[in-house]
Amino acid sequence: MEKIITKFSQTKKGIAVLIDPDKINNTNKLLSLIKKSEDAEVDYFFIGGSTVKRSDFEKTIKLLKNNTCIPVIIFPGSSEQLSSEADAILFLSLLSGRNPDYLIGLHVRTAEEILQHKLEVIPTAYLLIDGGTNSSVAYVSQTSPIPRSQISIVRKTALAGKFQGKKIIYLDAGSGARFSVPPTMIEEVYKLGLPVIIGGGIKSIKQIELIHQAGANIAVIGNHLENDESLLEEIKVYKKNTKNQVAL
Repeated sequence: MEKIITKFSQTKKGIAVLIDPDKINNTNKLLSLIKKSEDAEVDYFFIGGSTVKRSDFEKTIKLLKNNTCIPVIIFPGSSEQLSSEADAILFLSLLSGRNPDYLIGLHVRTAEEILQHKLEVIPTAYLLIDGGTNSSVAYVSQTSPIPRSQISIVRKTALAGKFQGKKIIYLDAGSGARFSVPPTMIEEVYKLGLPVIIGGGIKSIKQIELIHQAGANIAVIGNHLENDESLLEEIKVYKKNTKNQVAL
């Protein structure tokens, strides 16, 4: 199988659906979301959450792998969220904070198990951006997000991550954010030459368009779909239009 990091690099105007097993724990609802995501030509499934138990996590990944060919990427919220059935794992370093557990501590704890699972490991510079709410990630990690106005701090932090050897940059406004990551911030990070993933607070096609226009490879939709899957119908049209533009 083609390496996921290569796919990330080659993805243009990509969409990932983030599944939190704590919030989407009904089998029929998950199967419905898989079907609608396939119809919308979603590029990736990300799976993770702040408080997910290992058993629920593995059950959800198994269901995904048995019912779709869309790549399944672990987006871990804790050291419990591992599975050999996933296609890859984002090995997140929370560079926006200074909590040593989320910079290196949890990584040491899980390294041997990840090696045994033979997962594709993608070193990820993970930055929390203020989305106008107190996100669960900020609470659990006991770190503060970077203010939306501090574009220079975000750029320098992401650049430091690149120099450390991170392969992608993930800017996240957090689950249920009021605001998504500002396009001007995305534009600056895009200039660093690594694949860029944007998550948090994405509720409309207009936001997705602006995020892609700013240079992001992938926009991640999660919290909004937990209560309203209609955005996937709009994504289906957006994807079709994007293909037609490329063909012209």
